[in-house]
Amino acid sequence: MSENKSPGLSYRDAGVDIDAGNALVDRIKPLVARASRPEVLGGLGGFGGLFHLGERFNDPVLVSGTDGVGTKLLLARQMDRHDTIGIDLVAMCVNDILVCGAEPLFFLDYFACGKLEVDAAADVVAGIAEGCRQAHCALIGGETAEMPGMYGPGEYDLAGFTVGAVERSALIDGMGIDEDCVVLGLSSSGPHSNGYSLIRKVIEVSGANLSQDLDGQPLGEALLAPTRIYVPAILDLIGGFDIRGMAHITGGGLTENIVRVIPEHLGLEIDSRTWTPPAVFHWLSEVGKIDSAEMRRTFNMGIGFVLIVPESMTAPIAARLDEPAPVIGRIVRHESGERVRFV
Repeated sequence: MSENKSPGLSYRDAGVDIDAGNALVDRIKPLVARASRPEVLGGLGGFGGLFHLGERFNDPVLVSGTDGVGTKLLLARQMDRHDTIGIDLVAMCVNDILVCGAEPLFFLDYFACGKLEVDAAADVVAGIAEGCRQAHCALIGGETAEMPGMYGPGEYDLAGFTVGAVERSALIDGMGIDEDCVVLGLSSSGPHSNGYSLIRKVIEVSGANLSQDLDGQPLGEALLAPTRIYVPAILDLIGGFDIRGMAHITGGGLTENIVRVIPEHLGLEIDSRTWTPPAVFHWLSEVGKIDSAEMRRTFNMGIGFVLIVPESMTAPIAARLDEPAPVIGRIVRHESGERVRFV
């Protein structure tokens, strides 16, 4: 008499669905194909992404960056909107390496979850591909990790990685900044991807309705607006103008990010009257009862990227840009006290 044996365990029994992963790869292949460059060798699915620098650069310096989008992910999950958070992921990485004058070349992503939900994951990758398209860089690979027990139902996390290049002679390092320089500000699309733990606390404490109107759009939409990608506008300026330094305004806001690229003996005066922050920042300050100093060191306050240039460059740069770039501050000699002063 044969003995009845129970079937053996499978990877799916442990919570990992290989078939779902394969289905996701099939879904995203056309998205990845639209986020490519001629220098990419091979296709999606290899063990490594291949990129040929060619002869475009004479003496290239490779610049790398990695970042995530923080707890903005929780807001995206709350709103069941997953198609823009990938743009945030790309933006946070490419804007950082852009500060050095580097052109983003390629991007990779890491998507971790408890149980792979193919529709939501495909939406996320669609946003990543769109971000790469906006940044003119290639999406050459990534990793999807299904880890049951690590993440709860519907939870996922993201990380992004980018590599760019700049000629060694064109590297922008802030060393040429002096007292004849001013700071030009480029507008943000909202809080971008910083300060969302505080934002979510304001929502929780106030009981705010994310569908309520805020300056003509739902509050949730204003808070979920994807991080602006500055690559096309800035690369169009580099080489033709005397740009001494740049800063991506992320965590730490205007208070802490600009001084990172300014020589130690110099400081900064910022005139907050020179631009009007988007309504979402007024809402956060008023509803959350957040004082101005805390707002400035947490959020970008409507300025997402800055250029530090000689004052004589302001008019030519303004003429080249398709948007306002107000002089929001100037470089001053620093002797003692705070390096950043708001006037």
